[in-house]
Amino acid sequence: FRQQRRCERMFSAEAGNEQKAQSEQDKTIWEHLRRRGPDSSRDVTVTGTDSGYWCLLSAHVLHMRGLLTPQPLQDGAGNVLMWNGEIFGGLPVNPEENDTTAVSQRLESCRTPSEILSALSAIRGPWAFVYHQRVEDFLWFGRDFFGRRSLLWKCASETLTLTSVAARASGPDLWNWTEVPAAGVFRVDLKEFARTGSVSLEMFPWDHAGNPTTSLESFPSDCRIVPNQAGLFLSSPVCPLNVSLPASVSKTELHPESRLSVGDLEKLLAGRERPDQVRLLIQVLGEAVKRRVQSLPFRPQELSSPPNDSASVAVLFSGGIDSMILAALADRHIPSHQPIDLLNVAFKLQEPKKQNSSAKKLRNHKKDSLDSRSDPTGSQTFSSFDVPDRLTGRAGLEELQRLNPDRHWNFVEINVTQEELQKMRQERICDVVHPLDTVLDDSIGCAVWFAARGAGAVGEDGGPTAFTSSAKVNVQLHAP
Repeated sequence: FRQQRRCERMFSAEAGNEQKAQSEQDKTIWEHLRRRGPDSSRDVTVTGTDSGYWCLLSAHVLHMRGLLTPQPLQDGAGNVLMWNGEIFGGLPVNPEENDTTAVSQRLESCRTPSEILSALSAIRGPWAFVYHQRVEDFLWFGRDFFGRRSLLWKCASETLTLTSVAARASGPDLWNWTEVPAAGVFRVDLKEFARTGSVSLEMFPWDHAGNPTTSLESFPSDCRIVPNQAGLFLSSPVCPLNVSLPASVSKTELHPESRLSVGDLEKLLAGRERPDQVRLLIQVLGEAVKRRVQSLPFRPQELSSPPNDSASVAVLFSGGIDSMILAALADRHIPSHQPIDLLNVAFKLQEPKKQNSSAKKLRNHKKDSLDSRSDPTGSQTFSSFDVPDRLTGRAGLEELQRLNPDRHWNFVEINVTQEELQKMRQERICDVVHPLDTVLDDSIGCAVWFAARGAGAVGEDGGPTAFTSSAKVNVQLHAP
């Protein structure tokens, strides 16, 4: 699953004993980070034990669970942690405790690299982190096994920079930012960095060969990759996955006509041959949704509860089978008196070209037939936004209302014009998605960005009313 970020951060290390002025690009990145972490912003500067290097750590927090904990978080030993993640198992976290505090305390107790790797391997949930280990002058950083949190890097001119969000550049710097590969955890000896001015990345990989291989193109060209001499690794959270067909399967066993038909699927749904597997799938998926929707910011008893009409959880909702399952499972684990926001994004359709009268009558007849199924009242408020996801979303809303009529479902229609899409794509989304730049990256990035903003309209008796979602947890199936 994906949800809104917890901590956006930037780390910059430079060799030498003088702190250099921030570049214009760094200032732009700082603004991007601050905008995405509205609850707390703080910068911390640390220097090496021999003043041979200095580090700038900048963290901006979106409070998601436990008590609000400003970052970067410095412990009693002088270690500094920036944590962007959520713990759903493997490390005990009390309801009033923040994940960052729990991770910081656990890492502070570690005395060897093996203990640090063991602590990170135990965590169940998405994470990315940057950790300055004061006594040893080591810098640790990395992402979880699936790479579910953003972390980018750039290495040039005696400087190593890590950030959650970058900024587009022009000229030779256009492609300097790359994603830190989710191939393991990295360590930099900052004393050696101060002495040589070059970055050597010591890599601690995940422990099985089923993990996708990492291309050298994923690493900055100015960095040197070295394996850790002790042969240490992180324990993988999943068993090795099949990446090829067994050798025993011959080509003659694979027939084109062996594909499932609609009749086969109907027979499978009607049958009871595999009820245990179905129950297990629902159980596992339901437990994942439960942990997500019940891990919310802690509110001390002396503070008043949020209004009952204010949702804490939202679902990126298209009415497709994936979002319907997530919404139905969330309904099981959220009290019925609390609303759930269903965020439905639609990009405005282009005006159709003029057609002859017979073709227009046929098109209107088909449209009326479809609209009568998705909107029985016949009210068409935003006809130019009736894209397929909007129509299936309305149909899905009706099904959820039948499933639990006691819950207030906020179906938030987020309508995006072509002008607003182009404007926000250039001003915000391209920088958030960077350095990814495919059509699919842009398509998913735009939909998720407008959904996360949560600004749209909900249908009321008097017509559509402007509405902005208050939910911090925005659940969706993980995009590619």
